[in-house]
Amino acid sequence: MKYRVYSKKIDEVLPKNLLEDIYTASQQKQLGIIYDKRPFKITLEKDKKYNWCSCGMSRQQPFCDGTHKNQKLRITMKPVRVQVAETKEYWLCNCKQTSHRPFCDGTHRQQHIQDAIKKY
Repeated sequence: MKYRVYSKKIDEVLPKNLLEDIYTASQQKQLGIIYDKRPFKITLEKDKKYNWCSCGMSRQQPFCDGTHKNQKLRITMKPVRVQVAETKEYWLCNCKQTSHRPFCDGTHRQQHIQDAIKKY
């Protein structure tokens, strides 16, 4: 199955998380809260490991700051460990609803997500 990237290029496919078969957090059934209605463009370095926030509660989006560990918040989701094959810019999901964690697959374009976040 080919996933579309947030860009306008039709033939571009989503990158692969090299750690998705090792760490299972990318397969969590639960979706995080909608943090933003747009993806986050960032340069990720080859062979470096990142923790992408899947719960939507981190104050250091799109990365995890450990907020999910606060027992009072009762967050059951874990961050997604990410590693990429090449250093370049990537679109990371900020709506937390993507089916290809942590990469944006365009899910944020759905009307209910656009309606969920109102900018003042």
